[in-house]
Amino acid sequence: MITAWPRAWGSPCGSALIRCSPEDFCVSEQLGFELSGTGEHRFLYLQKRQLNSMQLLQRVSDLSGAAQRDIGISGLKDRNAVTRQWFSVGMAGRAEPYWRSLESEGDVQVLEVSRHLRKLRRGVHRANHFTLVLRELSGERCALERRLQILRDDGVPNYFGEQRFGRNGSTLEQAQRWMHSGRRISREKRSLYFSALRAYVFNRLLADGVENGGWNKIQSGNVCVLNGTRSFFTCDEPDDDIRSRASRGDIHPGLPLWGRSPSLSPGCADVVFDGSQMECLAECHKICGFLEESGLDLAWRPARMVPDDFCWQFCDDGSLRLNFALGAGSYATALLAEFVHYKEGHTHGGIGSE
Repeated sequence: MITAWPRAWGSPCGSALIRCSPEDFCVSEQLGFELSGTGEHRFLYLQKRQLNSMQLLQRVSDLSGAAQRDIGISGLKDRNAVTRQWFSVGMAGRAEPYWRSLESEGDVQVLEVSRHLRKLRRGVHRANHFTLVLRELSGERCALERRLQILRDDGVPNYFGEQRFGRNGSTLEQAQRWMHSGRRISREKRSLYFSALRAYVFNRLLADGVENGGWNKIQSGNVCVLNGTRSFFTCDEPDDDIRSRASRGDIHPGLPLWGRSPSLSPGCADVVFDGSQMECLAECHKICGFLEESGLDLAWRPARMVPDDFCWQFCDDGSLRLNFALGAGSYATALLAEFVHYKEGHTHGGIGSE
C-alpha cells in the first residue's frame, strides 16, 4: 500500500549508502526551552548507541523505580545511530538513583542531569540536529552540488518517513485491520496506529500537492503554519507580505493531521481544500471518519520542510558529510529522498527522528 511518494525536484542525482556504522548517523535533540532547575521531574540528557528510545526508557524505569507512564520523552530516536535526547523522570517520593549506572553496558552516556517543574511531553522539543555521512557516493559533482543548493534554499516536501508506517507498511496495514475490527488493544498500540493512519492521510494530500506543483505555494483559503511552531492561521487571500514570508521560510502551507474540527464540517471543507485535495480526502473517508469518531482533534503540519544551518562537505575518501537541523517531527528521509537513491549499509533501524 505504501509506495515511493512523488519527488518535488525530479529524479535523485546519484546513489549512496547510509548508516554503514552508527557514527554515520548522529542526531542531537534541541530542547528549545530553559529548565527551571527545580521541581520533582529529573531531566536526563542521554546519548545512546545502537539502542532505541523505548529500550533506554525501560532502563531508566528499572533504575529509578518510576513507572513508564511517569517517564517523559519528546521524540523517538533511531537504534542504528548515535543519538542524544532528553528524558524526564517523575521522582516524587522516590530516592535519587546514581544516574551514571545507566552507563554500565557501554552504550549509554549521561551528558546532563537537571530538574524541571513539568513532565516532558511528546513533540515539545524545538529541533533535531543531524550529522549524516553518505558513503560510496555516485553522481556528477556539479549535479549533486546544484541539488544540495536547491534543498538548502527551497526545502522539500515534509513527508512522514517510512518508519511511521512500519517496515514495508506493516504498521499501517495493522492499523487498518484494527480500524475495521473494533477490537481492544493497548494504549501504546492505539497511539502507534493512530499516528500511522494520520500520517498516511497527510502524505496522500502532500503527494497530491507535489504532483500538481502546489505543495510549497500558499493559495487563497490555505492554512499557514508559522515556522518552528504549532501556530497557524488561515490566509483568505495571499498578498505581497504573505508571499515574502513564505519565500523566506517564515511560514509554510499547512496540511491536516486529521481529526475533529467544527471548521472542517462538510459544508466548510471545500473552503480550505481545493478540488484535488477533496478527491484525496474522499478516497480516505473511512480513515478520516474513524479518526474523528475516535475523538482525535485536528492539528496542522507544515507541508514544506526547509533545513536550518544546512551545509555539506565532500570528503577525500569519497564520502559526503551533511549537517542540518530539522523541526520536531520532520524526517531526514524526506531530505535524502530528494537528493540520492540511498540504501542502508546496516539493516537495522529506521531513518530520521522525531
